[in-house]
Amino acid sequence: MSESNEPKIYLLPNLMTAGNLFCGFAAVLRIIEASLLVAVGQSAGTLYHEAIAFILGACVFDLLDGRLARLGGHESIFGREFDSLADIVSFGVAPALLVYQIVLRDFQKTGWIIAFFFLLCGALRLARFNCMTAAPGEKPDRDFQGFPIPAAAGLIASLTLLMRWLQADDREIGPWKFVLPFLLLFLSFMMFSRVRYPSFKGLNWRTQRSIPAFLFLILLLAITAMNYHWMPAVLFVSFLLYGFVRPFISKAIRREIEEEDPDPQEPSGPA
Repeated sequence: MSESNEPKIYLLPNLMTAGNLFCGFAAVLRIIEASLLVAVGQSAGTLYHEAIAFILGACVFDLLDGRLARLGGHESIFGREFDSLADIVSFGVAPALLVYQIVLRDFQKTGWIIAFFFLLCGALRLARFNCMTAAPGEKPDRDFQGFPIPAAAGLIASLTLLMRWLQADDREIGPWKFVLPFLLLFLSFMMFSRVRYPSFKGLNWRTQRSIPAFLFLILLLAITAMNYHWMPAVLFVSFLLYGFVRPFISKAIRREIEEEDPDPQEPSGPA
């Protein structure tokens, strides 16, 4: 390959993507270590908590890499492909392996199929997204069609964290764990649904909001930090449900929620 064909690697956005990949890899390692402890009858609660924390950390890195790329005008084909490869590890392999180890391993081959189906749908969604964004003359869409795979992984991880917090026994989640396989299948189909979700691409370092809105966000972050066992689950479930109620919300309120700049050519009446 000639030097002129070498892809440009923009430092900060791709460092965030590397952080995403590291978190996914670390989560997989923690889940494997937990499975070895469980096999000999020991408690693996701490390792599961660390795996969940790494998956949620990957969500944060994934959120930052796109923001930094758009802020500096450094979006690139290399960055998009690198991001997808990191996503399949952090948001495909890690959550599928987490649910498999917690509950699906009891169902043997059926458990393999359910976990693989989620991984397959996630990989196909990422491939479809790359094809759509790479199409010549295609106008970038501010919305995601279908539930984004980082949000799906975050929802699985945060609900698992909530279940472990509610369960007194550190080794088992209890009957609630049987919700996870159905959630995995539901999110697999949601990733290819026609429900549209905001990408929040309008949110950047130049976004301005009123003092009450700023105080509300600070309060929300403080509540999330103090109640990290259950608050992330509330946020991810709220985002999932938002896609269903979004068509019934007025465009003015949607712009306020989604941090979008108003389009002068777009009518401002109710949806």
